[in-house]
Amino acid sequence: MTTRPLSAADIMTRVVVTITPQESPLMAWEVMRRAKIHHIPVVDEGRRLHGILSLHELAMGWSGAMNDLAQREARDFLNDRRLPRIQKDQSIAHVAALMLDSGRDALPVVDEQGWIAGIITTIDILKAVAGRLETTTGTGQVNSAMFRIEMVSPESNDESGRR
Repeated sequence: MTTRPLSAADIMTRVVVTITPQESPLMAWEVMRRAKIHHIPVVDEGRRLHGILSLHELAMGWSGAMNDLAQREARDFLNDRRLPRIQKDQSIAHVAALMLDSGRDALPVVDEQGWIAGIITTIDILKAVAGRLETTTGTGQVNSAMFRIEMVSPESNDESGRR
């Protein structure tokens, strides 16, 4: 009996939390914190993938006051390196090689239309190699528009603004 090699579809995370390019980096940070993830795809309303934002990229670009940061957009933090896309039927060996060659620790899995269908991280590869795959039944995309975070400055909490 021969077993088929694992494919990207076998190991990818299927429920993908996304943000739009216009979202605040503070929103991206908070969504990643709440979802307990380290990478978040940046996808526009037309489902076009702009890139994958990592906590590391956010931390490296984090400078200036909070108010200044709130005025920036998530797209400003995307790095310019090439972002390969993975097809669902590609082997995990191929995925790992693409990660190494591109210097990325997370890659998007796209469907036939080029829309994001999942994400694969180095942790997913390690789980597969270690035989610790978790099966997920859900499919889909969760957009950060479900969340709203507003900056509150100390000045807005003066006596006249209190209720």
